[in-house]
Amino acid sequence: MTPSMGSPRVAVVGAGIVGTSIALALRKRGAQVTLVDRDEPGSGCSYGNSGAISPASVAPLAMPGILASVPGMLLDNESPLHLPLRYLPQALPWLLRFVASARPATVEASAAKLAALHAGALDAHEAMTRELGVPELFLRRGHLHLYPDAKALAKDSGGWRMRQAYGFEAERLDRGGIEALEPNVSARYQVGMYLADHATILNPLRYVQAMAGAFAAAGGGILRSAVARLERGDAAWQLRATGAADGMEFDHVVVAAGAWSKVLLAPLGVRLALESQRGYHVQFPGAQGVISRTVVLADRKVFVTPMEDGLRVGGTVEIGGLDAPPDERRSAVLGRIARATFPGLAQASARTWMGHRPCMPDSVPVVGAAPGQRGLWLATGHGHLGLTDSLNTAERIVGALLGPV
Repeated sequence: MTPSMGSPRVAVVGAGIVGTSIALALRKRGAQVTLVDRDEPGSGCSYGNSGAISPASVAPLAMPGILASVPGMLLDNESPLHLPLRYLPQALPWLLRFVASARPATVEASAAKLAALHAGALDAHEAMTRELGVPELFLRRGHLHLYPDAKALAKDSGGWRMRQAYGFEAERLDRGGIEALEPNVSARYQVGMYLADHATILNPLRYVQAMAGAFAAAGGGILRSAVARLERGDAAWQLRATGAADGMEFDHVVVAAGAWSKVLLAPLGVRLALESQRGYHVQFPGAQGVISRTVVLADRKVFVTPMEDGLRVGGTVEIGGLDAPPDERRSAVLGRIARATFPGLAQASARTWMGHRPCMPDSVPVVGAAPGQRGLWLATGHGHLGLTDSLNTAERIVGALLGPV
């Protein structure tokens, strides 16, 4: 596709699944697009996520009663939601907004916004994998949420009621039902909730790379460079990037830089209440056939996912900033949980990963025009739902930037 004369020049900053989806969608509409990232497309959280496409995830992270869990977040290194004491002073403004977001009215509003953004995500991703020539990456076999007993399930009753309110019906399973779907799960888990019409991307990195390849083949530009700053001139935006020609000009800039978006936008006066959800995973290379779909250990807030190259066990939310090194204790917890839940992993080798998921206090991403900044667009704050919402986010940005088709 050759850009037409007068087509807008757009820079998309951030080549994760969200930014790459936006770049491809803009290019399909004829815009002149440059995708900019310091790393290869898909090498951040899009590489390390659990691959879940989860439109029923309408409940925000901050739910009523979250205030009671704050002491555990601060003192328990193994808490699924952890905030190290060292980082409390920096995180306190975000933490206060997070707790405030747990008010019932705010939770209901957040759920409605998330449900609207999730709508149609399953079909959109299935169609995209086919378009990109990688249909084998799309596994539509449901998500199985597991609990030790009925009492543990009752603690999540608010979230399940919320899912049901938005039309997501789950089948409750006893131990026999769990074993019929996933026989390798340990006897710890006696109760299951099965969302049959959910999906998994079996290699998120390869998915993003296929998308980036399609974008480049359609005439899009990919610039491997760190963006130092954005500046608004009289007629255009200037993007200052390391190792790139100075003064690159664009009519529009889309900031989809994940957890780094806040730092990039602050000099422009755009203030985002954005924090990094430091997420971890443990990968067991070659561990095939352990499970046949995404399995959620709901009491531990852990996602277990079959991947092309083995089994991935991911989870935990650590609010610890962008600069601290990974806390290997978090990875060790995931490894212990995995081996206890799936005894066949007892002797399996593993590798670990940590990445930064961008999180807003109310769990609702920021998608749309930046207030008071002509030609500046925001697409960040997706938390652990960046994969689910990437294609729909792209459609929203493209529709607002270029207008309806």
